Amino acid sequence: MTPMPEPTERELQILKVLWQRGEATVREVYETLRDEVPIVQNTVQAFLRLMEDKGLVSHRTEGRSFVYRAVSSGDRTKKDLVSGLIESVFDGALDQLVASAFAARKPSREELAKLRELLAEAERKRGGA
Repeated sequence: MTPMPEPTERELQILKVLWQRGEATVREVYETLRDEVPIVQNTVQAFLRLMEDKGLVSHRTEGRSFVYRAVSSGDRTKKDLVSGLIESVFDGALDQLVASAFAARKPSREELAKLRELLAEAERKRGGA
């Protein structure tokens, strides 16, 4: 199976809308993004066409509108992106990724508790080693 191409930052913003909604027209994606991202409807349409060529989204026709949906689930794509990030930016060093995340933003108490749970689970899966 051919690996999915890595989406650009703008493509990720559009994918996030599709993951949240399940599917959406160009107009619906535009209306969701326009208040937080400087973008026009024609640009959203162009991005969606390119994203379809890349295999990131597919569409169905409803009347005169194309209704788009993400080809893979958000969790799968996020996992692929994080894996690529760890390899390409941090040379496979997971600890450097975490250190960079902590440097970028101070975690909340709830996030730290969740991280402790994730570490404990990872250690159980490795057999405590």
